[in-house]
Amino acid sequence: MPHIQQLAPHVADLIAAGEVVERPASVVKELCENAVDAGAHTVTVEIRNGGMTLIRVTDDGCGISPDEAPTAFLRHATSKIRNEYDLEAISTLGFRGEALAAIAAVARVELLTRRQEDPLGTSLALEGGELLGQEEAGCPLGTTLLVRDLFYNTPARLKFMKKDAAEGAACLAVVQRQALSHPEVSFKFLRDGKQELLTPGDGSLKSALYAVLGRDLALGFVPVEGSGEDMSVSGFVSLPTCCRGTRGSLFFFVNGRYIKSQTMTAALEQAYANQKMVGKFPGCVLHLTVKLNQVDVNVHPTKQEVKFGAERAVFSAVYYAVLSALGGDKTRPTVQTEALRPKVEQGVQTSLPLRDFAASHKMEIELPKAPETPAERAVPAPPPMPRREERVPPKTVTAPAAFPIKPAAGKVAASPLPSRTANDVPVVPPAPIPETPSILPQTPRNAPAPVLEEEPQQETPWRIIGELFHTYVIVEQGDKAFLIDKHAAHERMNFDKMRAVDYTPMAQTLIAPVVFSPAPEEGALLLEYAGELEKIGFDLSDFGGGALAVRSVPDYVAVGEVEAVLTQIAEKLALTGTTGETERMDELYHTMACKAAIKGGWKNTREELEAVARAVMSGQVKYCPHGRPVAIELTQAQLEKQFKRRA
Repeated sequence: MPHIQQLAPHVADLIAAGEVVERPASVVKELCENAVDAGAHTVTVEIRNGGMTLIRVTDDGCGISPDEAPTAFLRHATSKIRNEYDLEAISTLGFRGEALAAIAAVARVELLTRRQEDPLGTSLALEGGELLGQEEAGCPLGTTLLVRDLFYNTPARLKFMKKDAAEGAACLAVVQRQALSHPEVSFKFLRDGKQELLTPGDGSLKSALYAVLGRDLALGFVPVEGSGEDMSVSGFVSLPTCCRGTRGSLFFFVNGRYIKSQTMTAALEQAYANQKMVGKFPGCVLHLTVKLNQVDVNVHPTKQEVKFGAERAVFSAVYYAVLSALGGDKTRPTVQTEALRPKVEQGVQTSLPLRDFAASHKMEIELPKAPETPAERAVPAPPPMPRREERVPPKTVTAPAAFPIKPAAGKVAASPLPSRTANDVPVVPPAPIPETPSILPQTPRNAPAPVLEEEPQQETPWRIIGELFHTYVIVEQGDKAFLIDKHAAHERMNFDKMRAVDYTPMAQTLIAPVVFSPAPEEGALLLEYAGELEKIGFDLSDFGGGALAVRSVPDYVAVGEVEAVLTQIAEKLALTGTTGETERMDELYHTMACKAAIKGGWKNTREELEAVARAVMSGQVKYCPHGRPVAIELTQAQLEKQFKRRA
């Protein structure tokens, strides 16, 4: 049997260093945190060969006294805490006293430091954790720490390092997070002699956001501000139309510390529910400020995982703050008048709407109070899995049922429009139709513009000009024109009505029930959630032999569509059945709102178009339930540039 023996201190230091120093980015993180804790106003980070051959971090902080400089490289030596009670309320980024010892154990380190009261500074050299020498030296105020030949004495770790480009990108990401967490500090990042980041350090998070993400992407963010229950939330979140394909743009900070939090991520994404496109994820820079004793940061060596004393309160604070910011945004996407070119932004290729879209989103807006949401929705179940968008070609096209000019008492539904068949949908738009012309009417040049009856009283009047392709409503307001997707807008109107607390579906009882035999799994799902289907107007039951009998359907679903619609619903339930009732009902409302909405190519009356336009222009409707915008903006200046009327 092998004998038990105590490891040599050098071996123990190498093992401990592996928990703290995983790669060059880990070194940059620890040294930047020390600089911030030292009260630095400027921090410069320079790396070479991805940080493997050189990492230099310079700050203008308080510096280290000559007597304490060697002690700083001992394990568990720190100026941040004094006893076990300090662990209950940690206010600094570092506190364990392991970082410098771990770095020195796996690299060659040089230290230059000077305090304000000292005429000369101190120079210190270490190799593999061993002190080589210390002497006085002339140096500026603050601390400069050079780390050379990282992992030179640990080949087992060295062989797992990635290419210089990947390691350098990780170092840059660390500095970016530090810049966003402390906008009052100016950060500069140099890679192989080239400057890649410089933040102003003026204390403005917006300035840091511009420097880190770039102007084009940063202008797609709106400010967030909220507080409650001894905590506050501030920062910026992306507009639903600026969501990206990954969660790589999520930056969460707690008391100035960058963290990864499933609670805050779930709250953020829940606030975007039914506003962003499926498969897209929002971006954010959110600062959560809580009492120090309400968060435990002593959970993981990297200090990126924390535990909250009140998870539910954190969820609610983030959820309502983000929801309020999204509800307060009154901007709309603008028409792109230039061809979009893929742009490389800090190593990430993107083709998001940049110049014209970003210019229309102003950062300073007045945020409303948090909306009153039912208590049971304050902490919903985790977001459902990504959903597939299926299209079932209807046999009979039925017009919408959600234009409630004057709804009946006790009903929150629409009076249906006459049913139309698929043959009524023109492949090529015909000549202008008198009631809803698809082009501007041929009126004399000096004739007054037509005025709508009961036009809403607004600070800036708007009027409907006509339709384009019988799909887009053209609205003029001041020096701007808006193209409204009537299907997307009407779909959102339907969805919001269906989600209302007092919603009662307009169902029609069939003279003869519709009997069909779905797949066994689909039939089981429809029967399992029959109670929820009843909330949207379906009354179905087991008919025996694997068949289902449908005795009641929503008034906008034709008899010939019943089987196809329920089959589509069963597919949706297969994806969302394991989630909570709220998510399942939202998915059902998505499907039925789309079924009830007017379709592109349909001819509608002036009153119907006006109802859609009023909902959009008032700001009540901004995105369809799947996150697509319902309107885009075209300014007079943009149009005149296209006709070369102005430069």
